[in-house]
Amino acid sequence: MKIDLVSDVTCPWCAIGLTALLAALDRLGDTVQAEIHPQPFELNPGMPPQGEDIPHYMGRKYGLTAAQIAERRALIVGRGAAVGFAFGARTQVWNTFDAHRLLHWAGLQGHGRALELKQALLTAYHGRGENVSSHDVLLRLAGEVGLEVGRAAAMLASGEYTDDVRERMRHWRRLGIDSVPAFVIDDRHLIQGGQPIEVFEQALREIAAG
Repeated sequence: MKIDLVSDVTCPWCAIGLTALLAALDRLGDTVQAEIHPQPFELNPGMPPQGEDIPHYMGRKYGLTAAQIAERRALIVGRGAAVGFAFGARTQVWNTFDAHRLLHWAGLQGHGRALELKQALLTAYHGRGENVSSHDVLLRLAGEVGLEVGRAAAMLASGEYTDDVRERMRHWRRLGIDSVPAFVIDDRHLIQGGQPIEVFEQALREIAAG
């Protein structure tokens, strides 16, 4: 089973959804053999290099008050805890395009490498509040998951894979995906959102049964 995970690094529901999906696959054991392929999606393609503080961002984009932001934050933390993802303090939203370029390159290095990096990025941002637009952070995470740091640095310093990543983003939007996370299974089935583990488990079981 091929699962394309269309998501953005700074999307909290993407962290919840991926963690729940992995837990569901663990429960299913040998019933479902899946390969997960991270795919790029930018929630904020115009985000400047310095990023934007979360209260201002949430107020500008969604019209939320401080009380509504705190309420949404509590919901996300609770949903994360329910699937086993620990959210830490985050104060800033960052541009994620270079993170997507790095993920694209990681996917070319062998099976599972992009997924490992994706998990590291989600933990770095949502768990520790790190700046995932910083090349220093990106290279440290690449090294932590065993990728070749020198090659990653050369890639990030250039415009390599810019066109490839933008084309993948256009591809998913052409297919009608305009919110994330979106899990596209075998190019035919769609599961959307940060669903509970049980929802993923049941859906994957039904798809595998055909």
